[in-house]
Amino acid sequence: MIEMKVMGIALDVRTNSPIVVLHDLDNRKALPIWIGSAEASAIIRCIEGLVVSRPMTHDLIANLIEKTGYKLDKIEINDVEQETYYATLYLSKGEEVLEIDARPSDAIAVAMRAEAPIYVTANVLMNGSVSTDSAKDEEEAKEFKDFIQNIKPSDFEKLMNGRHEETDQ
Repeated sequence: MIEMKVMGIALDVRTNSPIVVLHDLDNRKALPIWIGSAEASAIIRCIEGLVVSRPMTHDLIANLIEKTGYKLDKIEINDVEQETYYATLYLSKGEEVLEIDARPSDAIAVAMRAEAPIYVTANVLMNGSVSTDSAKDEEEAKEFKDFIQNIKPSDFEKLMNGRHEETDQ
């Protein structure tokens, strides 16, 4: 699992659909997820610290979690199929843990209100993320290429001999 934060809300100019953009803590990967207008509005209100006079839907959910004695430990965006993302809310109360299926946009809006961490599986990142630090990626790719070019067959012998010594003990 990779912890991510909300970078912001963008607008898809082709479809006029809002997109929530998550980024990893190193700002190297970004995950765009297309969401509905109501969820985008809820996330923007939270980002900007806007307080409304009456609780909106995501405020209500966060209040229900708290008033029933549960704590939102985290959310996970854990699957993507045909451009549809899936998320789970993890609630706890003592030893009891509840896993609740949710749309990622709703899970993110509630997590922001509860100040709970947002996690994304490696599989989801692999299928949906974009790199935001191409210079760092290029540097790592160059280091790896240099490493590969300098490997000699004798390096593998040393590695294998070390493994045989470990298993012989």
